[in-house]
Amino acid sequence: MSEQSTDLRETVRQRYAAAAVKVTEGGSACCGPEPVEVDESFGSALYAADDRDTLPAEALAASLGCGNPTAVAELRTGERVLDLGSGGGIDVLLSARRVGPTGKAYGLDMTDEMLALALANARKTGATNVEFLKGTIEAIPLPAGTIDVVISNCVINLSVDKPAVFAETFRVLKPGGRIGVTDVVADDTLTPEQRAERGDYVGCIAGALSFAEYREGLEAAGFTGVEITPTHAVADGMNSAIVRAVKPSTTDEPDSSNAATATDACCGVTACCTSDEQATDASTTVTEAKAASGCGCQS
Repeated sequence: MSEQSTDLRETVRQRYAAAAVKVTEGGSACCGPEPVEVDESFGSALYAADDRDTLPAEALAASLGCGNPTAVAELRTGERVLDLGSGGGIDVLLSARRVGPTGKAYGLDMTDEMLALALANARKTGATNVEFLKGTIEAIPLPAGTIDVVISNCVINLSVDKPAVFAETFRVLKPGGRIGVTDVVADDTLTPEQRAERGDYVGCIAGALSFAEYREGLEAAGFTGVEITPTHAVADGMNSAIVRAVKPSTTDEPDSSNAATATDACCGVTACCTSDEQATDASTTVTEAKAASGCGCQS
């Protein structure tokens, strides 16, 4: 990673760490936390009142997104969902409700302060089917082919390596899996310099891809059925947009579903080497199943 990219990532981290601290410290005030300052194009006002009413005030106050990805991803009971750049946890908690106790919602964030806030919010809601992971969206700390749906709310535009984000998203999705994200997207007529004139990088403007660049990036990673639909303007020539795409059901990718299936068969367990692993034979333990099959993954 170049020095400029490293500096940009640190600037982004500092901005969102400060936002989390502001919400956390405000939570001890008599009137609750003050929302992080954003205009009407961003924040919790973009969520339905019924959704907002189910969430802690701190989750709403820390919302900095440009849309509501849980409303566009068409989540189903039992699915495994991953939120890229999960912040204070608003989309993870809403996803957890939609997929139910047989599903699971993961949140991925690189900021310690946001992760601490998200965990506190999860405890307040009593959610048990959520897990927050520390890491970057360019190197997702999950096995290949394990996620049904990837969501994100105005975060991919903040990445310093968007091709890596698209490739990692494709990798962790199961064949037939899908993405349903909201993001800031620029008109195709705007140059990178013109985008920078309309807002800074941490404000989700300067780093935004154009519609054509977004489509090309997803298709280069292997996605099909790419749809990018603008919803509202966030600056001149800059739009909040819904982005949908699908990982093909059949793929030549060597480390996706075929690799996962082979590992499961070898180990005699499902979801091998993850927190959800279970022995395929209910009469044995996971340890016994692995030992009997000679699996290399014994831990």
